[in-house]
Amino acid sequence: MGTNLRVAIQSVLGLVALGALLFVPAGTFNYWQAWVFLAVYSVMAILSTVYLLRKDKAVVERRMRVGQKAESRPVQKAVLAVITVLSIGLPVFCGLDHRFGWSPVPTAVSWLGNAMFAIGLVITIFTIVQNSYASANITVESEQTLVSTGLYGLVRHPMYMGALLMVAGMPLALGSWWGLAVLIPVLTLYTFRIHDEEKLLRQQLAGYGEYTQKVHYRLVPLVW
Repeated sequence: MGTNLRVAIQSVLGLVALGALLFVPAGTFNYWQAWVFLAVYSVMAILSTVYLLRKDKAVVERRMRVGQKAESRPVQKAVLAVITVLSIGLPVFCGLDHRFGWSPVPTAVSWLGNAMFAIGLVITIFTIVQNSYASANITVESEQTLVSTGLYGLVRHPMYMGALLMVAGMPLALGSWWGLAVLIPVLTLYTFRIHDEEKLLRQQLAGYGEYTQKVHYRLVPLVW
């Protein structure tokens, strides 16, 4: 099966699964925040995937190798397992929040959440464009070289920075203040993942130690 077809099938299945995780707990299709979010998600995902497929299909193929089996480090396997659970639990919780009205957000905040999610996704795409070896699992390939400019000149892990913005934007877009609580375990997991990843990079990626002396922030500029 060709890469383009596999990407198309995975994208459709992923969108259907996300819709089910939102509408089934909500108990209704009358959930405009979910429809808007799915539209934003779909458009951004299609545009970014088409762009990457045209620019460098190998990058997309690397990103498709994801999951616990693709990770070689025990810490990363454990972290990825919890992230998977949170990724499923967050839309379910937001759907329940909509159903029972636990913590509704103003319309303007919902639109802000969609903007945050879109910007976060753009950051992750720019990261992949800058560093074609930015895969979904932690690894260093033999021909991989250090990237230290652009977004990598701001933080050492710009892809996680983009992902964090997406995680923060998603519950707001879906109309749930309480959904922001997911940031606590996500930040904890990212901290473990980054520390473990940097151990590997210092050992296997030439120049990474010197790079950490120049770029001090790992995830958020001027914070950490």
